[in-house]
Amino acid sequence: MQAADVMTPNVITVSPDADVREIAQLLLDNNISALPVVDADEKVLGIVSEGDLMRRVENDTDRRKSWWLQLLEGNNPSEYIKTHARKAREIMTRDPVTIGEDESLRQIAKLLEKHHIKRVPVVRDGRLVGIVSRANLLRGFSHQKADAEAVSVDDREIRDAILKEIEDITGVWVDRINIIVADGAVQAWGLVENQEERMAVQVAIENTPGVKSVENNIGMMPRGVGGA
Repeated sequence: MQAADVMTPNVITVSPDADVREIAQLLLDNNISALPVVDADEKVLGIVSEGDLMRRVENDTDRRKSWWLQLLEGNNPSEYIKTHARKAREIMTRDPVTIGEDESLRQIAKLLEKHHIKRVPVVRDGRLVGIVSRANLLRGFSHQKADAEAVSVDDREIRDAILKEIEDITGVWVDRINIIVADGAVQAWGLVENQEERMAVQVAIENTPGVKSVENNIGMMPRGVGGA
């Protein structure tokens, strides 16, 4: 398997001028831990993570106390962010490691370990097309055959067709869904807002030509997340 077979497409991104309030809200609303920062041409300039936001709060707070101690004492980091907003370009991790769609899962795992990172953007001709996280890797490794890493063209066509059906027809946010296909066997992962959306994903998969079996691991968004 390669990056193209496990990556999350339709990545939520921000511009370099996005302020911290916008970034924090996007992370909360979409139950994610990081966002790529891209320019007008979708070139990856950096990544902003929860850790970057926390360091932003800690660095600009009274250095005699850590941010978590201040939180326990009643100071709220989220309120601090609201009143001391900065731009993505000022807190992002610059020039992040990126990979191509044909990068093998084993090589991606090595890159994550080498650079001590949790996710890596996937680019095509310099433009962002997806992101691979540790969770994506684990799902891919659990699904691929022990004797081969190759995924057939048919499997990739099935995956693309499923994602297109979900995005175009079901009304479910495809950026919260990840699909793994191997020999026509499909695993679905991600989060949706209710049981109806979960079933819509199931039906979209079952109706896709070439699908032999479905393992639906879709979960529900925690209450209060993503506007639910």
